[in-house]
Amino acid sequence: MVAEIGPSNIETAFILEALGKGLRVDGRGIYDYRALRILCGPAPGMVEVQLGQTRVLARVTCEVTRPSADRPTEGTVQFSSELGTLAAPNLDRSVAQEVAIARMIERVIRQSRAVDTEALCIMAGEQVWAVRVDLHFLDHCGNLVDAACIAAVAALRHFRRPDVTVDGDRAVIHDPRERNPVPLSIHHTPVCVSFAFMGAQGELVVVDPEVREEMVQQAAFTVTMNAHKEVCALNKAGGVALDPAMIHRCTQIATTKAAEIIDMIDAALKAAAAASSN
Repeated sequence: MVAEIGPSNIETAFILEALGKGLRVDGRGIYDYRALRILCGPAPGMVEVQLGQTRVLARVTCEVTRPSADRPTEGTVQFSSELGTLAAPNLDRSVAQEVAIARMIERVIRQSRAVDTEALCIMAGEQVWAVRVDLHFLDHCGNLVDAACIAAVAALRHFRRPDVTVDGDRAVIHDPRERNPVPLSIHHTPVCVSFAFMGAQGELVVVDPEVREEMVQQAAFTVTMNAHKEVCALNKAGGVALDPAMIHRCTQIATTKAAEIIDMIDAALKAAAAASSN
């Protein structure tokens, strides 16, 4: 997603030789994730995710707008992302790459119908909620996609919008100080699990690639799963063909990893709810 300044031939050879022995440069097993922390901010809809040294901040906001003519009873969920210069000083940034990350996360959440967009309707054909998810990449040390997806879905679940009362042809949007805001209607929690394929034929595979592994990968493969073990989306980047048996193996691994990640999201949101009630 982000163009890296390539490693030296010696560093590349070292990474690949280690992987051939089942070792990784940061000491993990080939199917191990880095340490994951999910921090819910005091403001609803603000979540920071730390995946190893990769950090992503997600912030959800909403506003009232007119619906599109072809979907008069549906609100919208839109995404944007920003990778600051200081987040990745050794990487080459471009607006197109930042947009690609946001579009991938947006596609994952839209295609899986995680957010009930019809529940965002206030008055059909007149007023709907437009939800916006801003992703800020604070530190890029690899696998921005997984960290961004975790941050986005956690922030959407953490978010609260103003309550609304409809009286005839008039909608009253209540001040949060007068009436408690309400959560979005979320059907399920899709999370991305990413793999990097390395070696001349992509024969070496790891989960949750860190930035040095991304520099030498021949292909990237992302499986999006939910807690119901449903495959919500598949995404491949890179020219190396992937063996069907390995794709199946990655899907099996993603099932386990996604369940663990969703459990951590649930725990973080539960802790945030308990803290806000005190």
